[in-house]
Amino acid sequence: MNSWLEIEKKYRLDETKYREVLSTLFELKAEFIGEDFEENKLFSNDYLAEKRAILRLRKTTNDSSLTYKCRIQNNIGIKQQIEYETVVSDPIATEKIIENIGFKLRIIYEKRRKTWKLRNAEIVLDELPFGFFMEIEGSIAAISEVEALLGADEYPVEHETYPNLTLRYGKETQGVIEARF
Repeated sequence: MNSWLEIEKKYRLDETKYREVLSTLFELKAEFIGEDFEENKLFSNDYLAEKRAILRLRKTTNDSSLTYKCRIQNNIGIKQQIEYETVVSDPIATEKIIENIGFKLRIIYEKRRKTWKLRNAEIVLDELPFGFFMEIEGSIAAISEVEALLGADEYPVEHETYPNLTLRYGKETQGVIEARF
């Protein structure tokens, strides 16, 4: 199990900015980590809703994980949250366990993600059914440094989480809000 304080800044990109960031990452010789396709399923109950926390089961091409996240409120435009994550060997059984202990599936969203390392930060470029995004994760200083290197200082910051954006732009199917390609 991994646990840590996650610190990241998210930006909304149009397709032109997305391609510009890709180009800049190559020019800066950022280390390309890889790309993946994700299906994210979010479960909730009254306790999690009250804490503004999430329980997420993520399936990717190569593995699956179960994550608990709880946001720490701040006014600096950089998201900070407590996060606990563990690898899951059987996502179908894990989903059944989650449902049978009283959690309800509320949200499903899909994402195409490309990941890089640059200096002391991780940069991800995400494509979701409702748009393009970039996240820079690291210390506050590392985020500021990479933001400047990428010329992203003036990019619009996205304060909403992907689950909240899915609630806004997704479609309801049998009581579950979905954003799928």
